[in-house]
Amino acid sequence: MRNLWIFISKYNNFFLFILFFSTSVALIVKNNGFQQASALNSSNTVIGGIYQKIDNFTQYLNLKQTNKDLSEENAYLRSQLKSSVYSKLIEQDSVLDTLGQTQYTYIVARVINNSIHQKNNYLTINRGSEEGISKGMGVISSHGIVGIVLNVSQHFATIQSLLHADTRVSASLTNSNAFGSLVWGTENADSRKAILKDIPNHVKVRTGEEVVTSGYSLFPPGISIGRVIKTGKSGDSFLDIEVKLNNDFNTLQYVYVINDQFASEKQQLERDTIVTNE
Repeated sequence: MRNLWIFISKYNNFFLFILFFSTSVALIVKNNGFQQASALNSSNTVIGGIYQKIDNFTQYLNLKQTNKDLSEENAYLRSQLKSSVYSKLIEQDSVLDTLGQTQYTYIVARVINNSIHQKNNYLTINRGSEEGISKGMGVISSHGIVGIVLNVSQHFATIQSLLHADTRVSASLTNSNAFGSLVWGTENADSRKAILKDIPNHVKVRTGEEVVTSGYSLFPPGISIGRVIKTGKSGDSFLDIEVKLNNDFNTLQYVYVINDQFASEKQQLERDTIVTNE
């Protein structure tokens, strides 16, 4: 305590100056409108800047939840797309009644493991049978096709990536509607390129033409896969078309697992048809 009093008495002139200066500024601001407005504006600027920095930091901390919310919203919006609705057209006495029933719904999942440099690549997601996921479901992201559900546990599922030697997806060219099989070009192991096969060589293909899902496989029609970057002949009858994929598998975080409400019915009918024709 004695040292404190010694310090104050030693620098008493300085403390008195601070006291008188602060009192003078307060009186000037209080009794003069212009100075009062200037002081308020300055303090608002400082405080506003502090609040902005706090808000930016808070938003950064909430990015994970924001991404999750956006993914869930995207899943809902996808289920409302025309391509996700099974249309029933009922014509009676020249009166057309159009009814719609949702065919595709989407389950949001987060990627928790991923590989892109192997010959056969897989992903793991944090959703499983408890959330309605089953083997054989298609998986997409906001940019295109990801793969097919391979194995499922209660809380997790593994995905056979599009970057897998055995993955084949029915895809079509937007200009001609010609369809073929999209496979990964494992010979160059480029995670951003695939090959569209079985397109007849009389089809005119343009560089930059969009490649989309045909609707003949697990995926709804019209989902953008990528764009043509090069064409070449495969034998005498078909083309090999090199496609630049929209998806960057190296940065995948959230995916959508497609639940086709009519998948079981369609598969059973196709199995019965094969048995009947044998």
